[in-house]
Amino acid sequence: MAKRTGRAPVTGVLDWAVAERPQPGESASGDLALVQPFAGGVLAAVVDALGHGTEAATAARQAINTLERFPGEPPADLLRRCHEALLGFRGAVVSMASFDTARATMTWLGVGNVEGVLLLADQTLQPSRTTLVTFGGIVGAELPRARTWIVPVALGDTLIFATDGIRTGFADGLATTGSPQQIADGILARHAKGTDDALVLVARYIGGAQRTR
Repeated sequence: MAKRTGRAPVTGVLDWAVAERPQPGESASGDLALVQPFAGGVLAAVVDALGHGTEAATAARQAINTLERFPGEPPADLLRRCHEALLGFRGAVVSMASFDTARATMTWLGVGNVEGVLLLADQTLQPSRTTLVTFGGIVGAELPRARTWIVPVALGDTLIFATDGIRTGFADGLATTGSPQQIADGILARHAKGTDDALVLVARYIGGAQRTR
């Protein structure tokens, strides 16, 4: 099946895009993304339900619906809500990032293997990227005591989340000069394994104050 893409910018905070492809032979994907604004910020999240097909899609939608209802809560609280919502469903792995425009920060955490990387617009800074450290576990089955990290963000910094249908190393040598949709499409085209659902969320920070050190 052909890839599906979607773009819906959140004015003043994020310019974002999604590229996704279900496992060959399936019409539904268990990989879903969410970008949801709230007062003072925006939540970006990717859910990858175990397995593939309709049951995985149902579980992923259950988690996404939970995040949609409470986007302004701290990520650790959101993770617990997702865990409770997925009890009795297939489990999932989840990574999320909550942007605070007043402080120009991003608070992120992850359980499982949805990779996350923040590429800085100012490539003279070292390091020029930050990688999300995720915790082993399954949301809805074995929830670890995951911690959050808070990192500063500046205009043009680019967050990328990718499910395990995308090969590791997708961000190596990646140029962020294109639009979020171009970046997401390019990662999907070059790095999709072709044996699993695959999804890429690219979100460029366009709001808030400049980074301070």
